[in-house]
Amino acid sequence: MAKICELEFNNQKEIFEFDKVAKQSNGAVLLKIGNAVILASVVSEFDNPVSEDFIPLTVQYIEKTYAAAKIPGGFIKRDGKPSDFETLTSRIVDRSLRPLFPNGYIYPTTITVMVLSIDDQLDSQVLALKAASAALYVSDLPIRKSIDGVRIGCIDEQYIINPTSSEMEQSTLDLYVAGSKDELLMIEMKSISSQIDQQHNMNDLEEAKLVEAIALAQTHLKQTNSSYEENFIPIAKDSVEVELITTTVRDSLLEYTKDNYTQDIQNAIKVMAKKERTSALKDIALKMENDQYITSNEIEFKEIYEAVSIIKKEQVRKMIVHDGIRADGRTITQIRPISIETNILPSAHSSCLFTRGETQALVIGTLGGPKDGQMYEELSKKGTLLENFMLHYNFPGFSVGEAKPIFGVSRRELGHGNLAKRALESSILKEFKDTIKLVSEILESNGSSSMATVCGGSLALKAAGVPIKELVAGVAMGAIFQDNKEAILTDIMGLEDHDGDMDFKVTGTKNGITALQMDIKLGGISLDFLTKALQDAKQGRIHILNLMEDAAQNIITSNALPLVETFTIDPGKIFSVIGKGGATIRELTETFEVSVDLDRDTGSVKVTGNDKNKIISAVEQIKSIASSSKTFAKKEPINFEKLYNVNDVLKGKVARITDFGAFIELEKGGEGLLHISKISKQRINNVKDVLDINQEIEVKVLKISKDRIELANPIL
Repeated sequence: MAKICELEFNNQKEIFEFDKVAKQSNGAVLLKIGNAVILASVVSEFDNPVSEDFIPLTVQYIEKTYAAAKIPGGFIKRDGKPSDFETLTSRIVDRSLRPLFPNGYIYPTTITVMVLSIDDQLDSQVLALKAASAALYVSDLPIRKSIDGVRIGCIDEQYIINPTSSEMEQSTLDLYVAGSKDELLMIEMKSISSQIDQQHNMNDLEEAKLVEAIALAQTHLKQTNSSYEENFIPIAKDSVEVELITTTVRDSLLEYTKDNYTQDIQNAIKVMAKKERTSALKDIALKMENDQYITSNEIEFKEIYEAVSIIKKEQVRKMIVHDGIRADGRTITQIRPISIETNILPSAHSSCLFTRGETQALVIGTLGGPKDGQMYEELSKKGTLLENFMLHYNFPGFSVGEAKPIFGVSRRELGHGNLAKRALESSILKEFKDTIKLVSEILESNGSSSMATVCGGSLALKAAGVPIKELVAGVAMGAIFQDNKEAILTDIMGLEDHDGDMDFKVTGTKNGITALQMDIKLGGISLDFLTKALQDAKQGRIHILNLMEDAAQNIITSNALPLVETFTIDPGKIFSVIGKGGATIRELTETFEVSVDLDRDTGSVKVTGNDKNKIISAVEQIKSIASSSKTFAKKEPINFEKLYNVNDVLKGKVARITDFGAFIELEKGGEGLLHISKISKQRINNVKDVLDINQEIEVKVLKISKDRIELANPIL
């Protein structure tokens, strides 16, 4: 028998139905909010543990097109591979729920979230996490903590909790926070440029304002999760007792390693290069294999190396917290050496090689016309949409010294590319309508390559001549808490990411933040600490921006960059430039080898090509056509609903004849369609057999909409 929980938050009713569907899973829920219906299920294979020491969790968020009463576009009509949005949403749910699983949980687990019915005003990413967390909470897995997601928008400097889609179109902030009643687990944020931005200002958010918005999210999450746990406890199944597999290292081995090899491990930590450091630590473990203590106790290499790794982690943290010194000798706020080269690829529109320590990103920019963007569909929106700013992030194996081939795009690559895109898109002036494609090739990685992508991407935009408001930089931050002390780290490398307690990425200008991503527990961390961390990130960001500004001064424009001439003609003469059936503009583009973009509303003309002389000739030809042609006044659309009524009998004149009927010019203005089936009671094979051009006839109004009117013979 189904068990139902009805709750209400912010005047929005949430209905959770348990034990109704998917009852063979370990836990499932049908979540109904507004018109949205979400099915989430959890399945864990307790009889099939994996041998590897990791949590084998898979999260899949799936949107069904029938949920919006749609049939997929394109040749194949079966719902196919997940879209980028589905993949990114799967990552959000995964990153929010994975911290709940206990260490040593080695049972394959799949969380599936399916959108069965959509509400185009509700946030599907918020709903997805609500449903997934509820299914996990009531399952028989050893997890009893509720997680919720909340989105914070900002309109006219007023924060809005879980804004509708319509409200988000006006918002200057997009902040998504996931957490329990006590902890924040995951944060994503981006600033949004105003739709009308006369002064070309960026909506980069000040650090204090961001902390204020996060505090609001934290208050909301405490309320919702407390209510969920209170109501879900009576429904939850009894947890299955499972064995948690953890790698154990005997205390005596740890003591032996610490007493005899601490200095060797410290020396290995200080090796500057990542690959050599790893080799040095393995050499220590190999050396230990021959020790009498190791051989007499028959200790295997795996346990030896684990002991070395544990002491290594302790030493890394101790050096940072107590001595303020990092493995590579930097202070906790110091950024690794940075080098920047621009336009190093002669045949590309723009390029930037950004190197920070052992992290290196080559970002390439390519420009196209307004119609060259990526076409895509969204479940909550009608028709085909066009993405005119793309950022593709690639992470080949050689960047971290791995011998593996390059396959399709991974979830991680999509996520990092999306973060960099969110960081940069608000810096591009909205008046720039052309298509931009940035591709970041990660050539080396030890520390945040996504932040190197942001820095290189901003300079690649600048080098391509894209009008940007300000340069944007990014920095990866971390923190370590030990012995009642804390240390905030700027520009963390891979070692500190692995052995630290916090990892978050902040991007922005000198004035504020454009994007942020955190995957961390903030349970015992105050908002004051977060404020300090963001201020340190700002100082690091300003240091990088100063170097980027110097590099921007030395940009030499690529010879491959298209040459552009923009001018304006009378909008009424645009049709003369186009010509009948597009013949005139087609001849122009072929003769002068240029691309011509026309704006029928403003009369703006943009001519693009690779030969300056041919561009000038094309411009002169277009201006000549415009100056000698007749002006066609733009007609205001007729509102038929104001002029005519259904069943009116009118006099009209046949203006045009087609295979399917005739267009009749009406006495009060406008043309109506007289379909071939509405001309006579008798079947008509050819309209021209019964009607002639300019023939006057009587017609009856059959159907009316604002811009269309259908007619019929009055005797029908």
